[in-house]
Amino acid sequence: MLHRAGFEVRHVEGLREHYPLTLRAWQAISGGRGSGKLLDRPQSAGYRPAVPVEFLTDEQAEAYGTFAEEPTRPELERFFFLDDEDRKLIAKRRGDHSRLGFALQMCTVRYIGLFLEDPLAVPWPIVEYLADQLGIGDVSSVKRYTERQMTVYEHAWEIRDAYGYHLYEDPGWGRKFHTFMHGRAWTHAEGPVALFNQAVGWLRRHRVLLPGVSVLARQVSEIRTIAEKRLHAAVAKAARRADPALPGDLVATLATPEGKAVLGAGAAAPAADADDGHGVRPRAGAGG
Repeated sequence: MLHRAGFEVRHVEGLREHYPLTLRAWQAISGGRGSGKLLDRPQSAGYRPAVPVEFLTDEQAEAYGTFAEEPTRPELERFFFLDDEDRKLIAKRRGDHSRLGFALQMCTVRYIGLFLEDPLAVPWPIVEYLADQLGIGDVSSVKRYTERQMTVYEHAWEIRDAYGYHLYEDPGWGRKFHTFMHGRAWTHAEGPVALFNQAVGWLRRHRVLLPGVSVLARQVSEIRTIAEKRLHAAVAKAARRADPALPGDLVATLATPEGKAVLGAGAAAPAADADDGHGVRPRAGAGG
């Protein structure tokens, strides 16, 4: 039936995920007396976002916004090298501990995308690499940097303003971020973890300070759900235009004989043409 409407069938896992959701989109459209305004109606029973907010593992969530591992030599040279402008700003500090601590915060936000609550929670080779550039012999002096917490905050604000970092809550940058994310979710077949990483990369490139991990994870989950709803509605409408009889035939497959499992993400999808052996290519997979 899918081939009859001109749909290319490629990936069985995608079929299992998207088939029931697309059928429900057809069902919603058909139940609306032909108006086709799917998004104006309540979600049909059983419709769930394909990906929950908790798609990150504990390890992935804990690694977010931290030094999960020691930077490589190329990363040190890219993110922790101090140029002339960096040195001018650092030189305004008094004391080796203050200069080294300031440099740590400056390079940490460059590498991770946010300021650490504890600016000294970094791999020790980073401290040594910066101290060598600044000609500081007593590297351990940096431990005095956090004795006055207000100094840490003041330095973070100064770095933010000097290098043009933006708050995640900034309305203008928020619109740009959401435009990118909605476009990415619609045009790329990516799982939630991959889209999450794309979000982190965009924010870092545009110097938007990373939000909390749960905030960003919710954003990614919501954006993927919107893209999937749009996809299922588009496929349903296209199929009806291609073959008016096809939606009715497929909706009829939702009827479940007594004692049988209901079709869902974990149930086997209806078979495609026998000589094909693949499933519908998904817009976005369920995995990362």
